[in-house]
Amino acid sequence: MNGFQWGGFRWGGSPWSAFPWGAFAVNLAWAAAAALAVLLVTFAVAVRAGVHRIVDVAWGIGFTAVAAVTLAASAGHGDLIRRVLVTALTALWGLRLAVHIARRGRGHGEDPRYEALLAKAPGNRNAYALRVVYLLQGALVWLVSLPVQAAQYVPGPPSPLLWCGTALWAAGLAFEAVGDAQLARFKADPANQGRIMDRGLWSWTRHPNYFGDFCVWWGLFLLACDSPAAAAVSVVSPLVMSLLLTRGSGARLLERHLADRPGYADYQARTSGFLPRPPRRR
Repeated sequence: MNGFQWGGFRWGGSPWSAFPWGAFAVNLAWAAAAALAVLLVTFAVAVRAGVHRIVDVAWGIGFTAVAAVTLAASAGHGDLIRRVLVTALTALWGLRLAVHIARRGRGHGEDPRYEALLAKAPGNRNAYALRVVYLLQGALVWLVSLPVQAAQYVPGPPSPLLWCGTALWAAGLAFEAVGDAQLARFKADPANQGRIMDRGLWSWTRHPNYFGDFCVWWGLFLLACDSPAAAAVSVVSPLVMSLLLTRGSGARLLERHLADRPGYADYQARTSGFLPRPPRRR
């Protein structure tokens, strides 16, 4: 027999033909429609409120919508345990993030990032925001969610990869949630006004929430890896997310914003920029 057996699915032989490509292609369209709908509704709410920072709340909601639509569209395909699990993990991560961002931004005006971006608008600011913020974010939700979509069409029962991915996802969610909670408590104390957060997880990495995101998306990718076809079509997702978190709108952009703050250079010198490790001595 060509190939080998893993978790009820045979690698080798004709693994590509075992994946339901036609149904998955239809699902890609449904997922794109779900992501677009979430971002267009968010755009309408933001225009009415006059604050485009609301789009950050839609990030997690968009992934939740894609996962839910895929769960419905994949009926009759894939393994029920895998389908329900990947949907639940995505929704838990996405809704927690949405609630956290909504609470953090309550009562604040426009985000300085969006203020600076929209200041460059050649014409109508809202039309410009729709093109370069909302539609782009909708496309990224669709692209990054590929493992969430592909995993639900993987034939065969789950293998140990499913539980490895779930464990990595859980570690990432814990990093995000604990890091966010520690930072919120730090900022709520008036004695810390103007100081750099360098305690708890923030003493091990300058970006525990971004590192948590990194683990979440590589974990979700592992849930699709029982099928070589699903793995191949969705590996772009964690790679793109890793680039966004480390080189794009994540850690690098935030570090530029904080570079001139007193004490930040010393914090950079003793604390890892991304992967957690014990802090260096002062």
